[in-house]
Amino acid sequence: MKKKLLLGLWFSLLLGAIVVLFWQNEFKYSLPTPIPENYHKVAMGSRIDLKCCVNDSRPVFIHFFNPDCPCSRFNIPHVAGLIKEYGDRINFKIVVLNKEKTFTIEEIQDKFDAKIPVYFDTEMAKSCGVFSTPQAVLIDSSQKLYYRGNYNKTRYCTNADSNYAQQAIDSLLSHTNAPSFDALALRAYGCSLPKCTK
Repeated sequence: MKKKLLLGLWFSLLLGAIVVLFWQNEFKYSLPTPIPENYHKVAMGSRIDLKCCVNDSRPVFIHFFNPDCPCSRFNIPHVAGLIKEYGDRINFKIVVLNKEKTFTIEEIQDKFDAKIPVYFDTEMAKSCGVFSTPQAVLIDSSQKLYYRGNYNKTRYCTNADSNYAQQAIDSLLSHTNAPSFDALALRAYGCSLPKCTK
């Protein structure tokens, strides 16, 4: 009887540990990121004043990135692929949003295998209406917000039908109206700012 009780307790603890690990590493990131109390909404089509890009007439793509966020880490290969494919027509930037650790520009560039500008500026997130990572922001050549949202509905960006950020880039470059995206594209998922938590 005592042996069965200990075995039952051991299995209960094991199951509890599995549930906690699943929550910490997977499920909580599939829920929408809570909107902060002091959030200032920035509507699509709003003018975004980016002082970093005044001498370049190309559209600007900003990847908001937190190296400590699992969701950000999972989509590095996808973002690196976008930079390689569109880098001659789109002005790519990376904005690192992490107040807990210090990273160098070279460390971030190495992660994406791209020598593109890297910023550590939370004000850029506020001016674009970003409050979680990873988030994609596409600004057209007249400095208006064309797209702000997710990269894909899957964590690893493996569903070609929901490559939202890429669809926005293609639409902008082909001079068509911005595609209408579903809530999965436009609702923030991932890690809350300023810390890598929900």
